Amino acid sequence: MEFAQPLLRMEGISKRYGGVRALEQAGLEVRGGQVHAILGENGAGKSTLIKVMAGVVAPDGGRMLLEGREVAFAEPAAAIRAGIACIFQELSLIPDLSVADNVVIDSPPRRFGMIDHRAQRRLAEEALARAGGEDIHPLAPVKDLPLSRRQMVEIAKALARKPRILILDEATSALTAADVAKIFAVLKRLRAEGLALLYISHRMQEIAEIADVCTVFRNGRNVATYEAGTKTLAEVVELMIGREYSHAFPTVAAPESDAGPPALEVRDLRWAERLRDISFSVRAGEVVGLGGLDGQGQRELLLALFGVTKGLSGEIRIDGKPTNIASPRAAKSKRIGMALIPEDRKTEGLMLPMSVRVNLSFAALDRLSRWGVVDRDAETEAIDEMVRLLAIRTDGVDVPVGSLSGGNQQKVVIAKWLMVRPRIILLNDPTRGIDIGTKQEIYALLRRLAESGAAILFYSTDYDELIGCCNRVLVLYDGAIKRTLVGAEITERALVASALNIAAGAEAGA
Repeated sequence: MEFAQPLLRMEGISKRYGGVRALEQAGLEVRGGQVHAILGENGAGKSTLIKVMAGVVAPDGGRMLLEGREVAFAEPAAAIRAGIACIFQELSLIPDLSVADNVVIDSPPRRFGMIDHRAQRRLAEEALARAGGEDIHPLAPVKDLPLSRRQMVEIAKALARKPRILILDEATSALTAADVAKIFAVLKRLRAEGLALLYISHRMQEIAEIADVCTVFRNGRNVATYEAGTKTLAEVVELMIGREYSHAFPTVAAPESDAGPPALEVRDLRWAERLRDISFSVRAGEVVGLGGLDGQGQRELLLALFGVTKGLSGEIRIDGKPTNIASPRAAKSKRIGMALIPEDRKTEGLMLPMSVRVNLSFAALDRLSRWGVVDRDAETEAIDEMVRLLAIRTDGVDVPVGSLSGGNQQKVVIAKWLMVRPRIILLNDPTRGIDIGTKQEIYALLRRLAESGAAILFYSTDYDELIGCCNRVLVLYDGAIKRTLVGAEITERALVASALNIAAGAEAGA
């Protein structure tokens, strides 16, 4: 069902943060019975637009009309009452509360003036089932859930508000492929019921599958609105980045020499029930990928190598020498020279209220200090170098890092660890929720780091990245390496077959 008149219209919306223009005369029309995709690079204005719509920020100019009546929301609660629910990329859950507490936190059911916990659990179960998360226990503490399950709880929380307009801002970026399929089934059902759905994602294959209409934003303005499927990927990307789209991946070069021991070698590594008989090596100048379905031990392996997990068995060798990595502090020491780019930049990679400067220099304070005193000139020089190297777009290094776009925040996470000058770099899905232009910059950076002699271990949930960036790919299944793909063997078919634990060659006859 599609309605001729817009349910919500935004006209001439402008917003500035200091000297940074987030929106400039932006507009949007939202109709019921449609999935409307919002596309654009990080910093293009997408998130600011939906924050205006959801009452999180007030615009400097422009107006909103809901069913033809002008509205302005002074707070998110006002937008929720008007039927607008938003699922932001940054989760809004309270970790120490239960799933049920979080899902109905706005208006918990009451009986005799007290919270009716039985009714609360029933409402949470209904919302979780509607969101495709019926396997999540409503009494489980949110802090005990993995990121993908927390994202499902966030979606259930939004649906519990019974919205007329549902906004999803990178809401599937932390989900497995199976979870995404469930969410898409939910969205298609909501669309059939007449809801207006705004969908923001950098996963172009998701846009192709779910969207009815697309609007592209660039530099704070909406530059095009078109029916989904009427433009090629190259045309869409050109609209997003304002220049001709070029091949995303730099040429993969082989390491210069196999002489000498590997920079990193792992022998028979085991941990609890999550890692089993892991053995591999990474040489200087090599990018080795970690593939497989999400949750097969890739993240645990990276954390184990970085000294986060306890109770490991097996052996880790650095430059051929057996090495005990007892903690992250030991991992990043000059003796080992390791860095880990974490999965969740918001909670694991950055201190959001603190400045870009503080976030960049924090991990490298030992290197920038003498006798316990930070050398401010050396710190400033190193920070300026990182801002230039990664083209971090910021209104100065003293602004809060939380004010930067998602892509630029991720650049700060990477730059922070490059300040340590690591020889071994571990990356945990570093381009999740990042726009295409920034992804290309990160791919080029990885190649430069490898060419300068870094050994890189790279986990990605995006098969194209593994194909385009890696010399070899180790495919994990149930905590073990099931197959190693090299060079031309790294294809989507081989990655999928290996991820499903199908024997090599069997996929050809499927």
